[in-house]
Amino acid sequence: MSETTPTTPTPDRSAAADAERPHTGHGFGRVLVAVYGLLALAATGRSILQITEYFDRAPVPFLLSAVAALIYLVATYGLARGDRTSVRLATIALTIELAGVLVVGTWSVVDPAAFPEKTVWSHFGAGYGYVPLVLPIVGLWWIRRTARATAAADEAAPRR
Repeated sequence: MSETTPTTPTPDRSAAADAERPHTGHGFGRVLVAVYGLLALAATGRSILQITEYFDRAPVPFLLSAVAALIYLVATYGLARGDRTSVRLATIALTIELAGVLVVGTWSVVDPAAFPEKTVWSHFGAGYGYVPLVLPIVGLWWIRRTARATAAADEAAPRR
């Protein structure tokens, strides 16, 4: 007796067409997701250590590290999933991340006393090789690029 699995037909596209659609988590996006995942892990570990062991030294910067870690987790999830809602979530996270790096980076340069301990975003992410400054720009570019490719693929797809 042969076993068959029922398939659910897609009204607009075939499964093969869905697999070929541009996606934020495919191609270069996999590298981006991996880098964001690594940064999320590093920022989470750093913020947990800073908050649990050294919180009295610099509470605001250490809380900002925790916020950065949360944003990296959200961005990683959104980029990896790649569906419309997740990409919107990732876009918001990356925009907040870029604003955060610019604000905290500027603040830490203008008023170094406010940041007696290094954080993920202080000095524009210098402690992380400036990756926190560059990564949201690259992520937003990738989202825009895959959105354009998706729009072009949708336009080229035959209508039923």
